[in-house]
Amino acid sequence: MSTDEFDGGEFEDSEFESEACAYTDYSSGEEHDEYPKTGEGATGTERKVWDALYEVEDPEMPVSIVDLGLIYGVEVVDDVARVEMTLTYTGCPARDMILNDVRCAALAAGVADAEVTLRYSPPWNVEMVTEDGKRDLREFGLSV
Repeated sequence: MSTDEFDGGEFEDSEFESEACAYTDYSSGEEHDEYPKTGEGATGTERKVWDALYEVEDPEMPVSIVDLGLIYGVEVVDDVARVEMTLTYTGCPARDMILNDVRCAALAAGVADAEVTLRYSPPWNVEMVTEDGKRDLREFGLSV
């Protein structure tokens, strides 16, 4: 077995077994093939919320956040819209701006209140972009 120095002493690799953290969820989340969510099949107020979200563009590029695959779900219960979404990366500097735009769009669809929840599982990736979104990104000058 190999040995390494640590604080002046030695230890064998087998002395330290890695353990899963009891407070971390290691599940992989939903499969990516369930994305992008586009609101297909939505009706009534839920359809209006989806339509309003299509009008919200990413602040860094002229592409709908729905077409970017950032919306994971929309549900309207008791006149409250609940939007689950992600960002293209966790440190997005436009985070607060996007969340506010999403909330305002949902409210404009005619609900009494709107709740926006950020979710990072599964993590966003370019495969979540719709074909319309990919076309818009290419028109913007990006290769997708």
